[in-house]
Amino acid sequence: MTTDKSVSVAFCCLGNICRSPMAEAVFKHVVKEQDLESHFNVIDSCGTGAYHIGENPDSRSSATCLENGVPVNHKARQVCKADYSKFDYIIGMDEANIETLLRRQPSGTKAKVVLFGDFCEDSSFSRIVEDPYYGGVSGFQRNFEQVKHFSEVFLKKVVRDR
Repeated sequence: MTTDKSVSVAFCCLGNICRSPMAEAVFKHVVKEQDLESHFNVIDSCGTGAYHIGENPDSRSSATCLENGVPVNHKARQVCKADYSKFDYIIGMDEANIETLLRRQPSGTKAKVVLFGDFCEDSSFSRIVEDPYYGGVSGFQRNFEQVKHFSEVFLKKVVRDR
């Protein structure tokens, strides 16, 4: 198991107000719970689109996190070229995010662009973290449960097995 701060992770969805800031907050929380903070330099999130730059996360996303004991502190931002060199992993929530991220990735950069659902070990979860923006609050709770599970599996596979 590594002990240096060698892993940098960014979570990415479309607008960076629902899924990815939730994934960032939940991931940070799980990292802290598992006492793995010393393994990370940066944990952040971003969006492929510029629709909400500078905005707080969607109130339903924040409320769901807080109801589950997870604090949220983020302002929306768009993924940029420097992110591909800064982060070891840029983790997309769905296929459209992955396609956009891969298309924009400058050659020779280190970031591994992966689907968060690649870290799914529970068949009750879809590999896709669906956008809950136009749905009800239950979609946000489902996203929370998914990203918590995916975070735990990511830590098991990427950090604990290094």
